[in-house]
Amino acid sequence: MAKIKMKKKSMSTDMTAMCDVAFLLLTFFILTATAKVPEALPVDTPSSTVQTKLPETDLATITIGKGKIFFDLKGREVRKRTLELMSEKYGVAFTDDDKTEFSLMEGFGVPITSLKQIIEMKAADRSKAGQPGIPKDSLDNQLKEWVYNARIANIEVADKELQFAIKGDAKEEYPAIRKVMDILQDQKINTFNLVTGLRGKDF
Repeated sequence: MAKIKMKKKSMSTDMTAMCDVAFLLLTFFILTATAKVPEALPVDTPSSTVQTKLPETDLATITIGKGKIFFDLKGREVRKRTLELMSEKYGVAFTDDDKTEFSLMEGFGVPITSLKQIIEMKAADRSKAGQPGIPKDSLDNQLKEWVYNARIANIEVADKELQFAIKGDAKEEYPAIRKVMDILQDQKINTFNLVTGLRGKDF
C-alpha cells in the first residue's frame, strides 16, 4: 500500500505580539519604579535568620555606625511636627519650605544648628556632606530630645505610640549601642527592634 506523504509546514511563529507585550511591560516598570535613595549612613548589619518585618508607619530608626548616630522618622506630618517641637526647644527657626523638605528627606545626622544647611542641599549631596552625627553627650544630648519630641509628635498626629528600631553596624563597639539603649530606657522605652541582615539557616 502506498504511503501518503504529508507536506511539511513551516513551524515559524510570529513573535511581533510577544515583543509588543515585552516592551509594554518594560515601559510600565520603568515609569512606575522609584529610584532607591542612598542611605544617609550605610551600615553593614549583623546577620540573622529572623524574618520579622519592621512596621511601615509609626516608626523611628536610630542608625549607629562609624562612631556616628543618625535619626530617621516615618510619616511626613509626624516629621514636620517633630521639627517644630525641636525648633521651639532649641530656638532654631525653620521656614515652611524647610519643614516640607525635611518631611521628604531620609535620615540625618547633624546637630540641630546645622540641620538647615542639610535641608537646603540636594538629596544626592546630603550623603556626601560628611554629617558628624547627632550629639548624644551628657552636656548636649540632642538624640534624647529627638526621641522625646518624635514620640509627642506621633501621638499628636497619628494618636499612636511611636515604635523604635536600632540599626547598628556589625563592627560597631558595644558601648555605642548600649548608649542608645540607655537613652531609650531612660524614657521608659524598653521594647525596640534590632535591624539585622537576613542569612540562610544553618542545617
